[in-house]
Amino acid sequence: MENTCLGCQLANGEVQAHVVYENEWLTCLLDIAPLNEGHVLLLPKRHVAELEQMDEETSTAMLKAVMKISRVIKTLYQPDGITVLQNGGTFNDLGHVHVHVFPRYVGDGFGWLEPEDRNDNRNRLAETRMCIVNAINDLGN
Repeated sequence: MENTCLGCQLANGEVQAHVVYENEWLTCLLDIAPLNEGHVLLLPKRHVAELEQMDEETSTAMLKAVMKISRVIKTLYQPDGITVLQNGGTFNDLGHVHVHVFPRYVGDGFGWLEPEDRNDNRNRLAETRMCIVNAINDLGN
């Protein structure tokens, strides 16, 4: 654990948080700036900066917790849907892997802005597919 990492501190109980679920691999807590009531963050207890750096046990625990939290949110809040979101790289404002799970409602104001012109990307689907398939094969496991 890194003592200066807020994600580590939150996940390991060194900073006060509203914890809703915890196991040996991760801690789930309420987001302090919720997009909607019931907005939960899932954080690994071991410091991991990027999603692809997580070990298998932690990633399995993370997905199981996402499913558990999603079921609970659906039961409690009767949303129109659930959003599961993870930001990496520059867009990870915590510097520690965390997954957002929150209820969504029609007209709640949360959105996804798409570029106006995506035709270049659409026209390159076959080429993009081959690039990704080749890279996956090069990685092996």
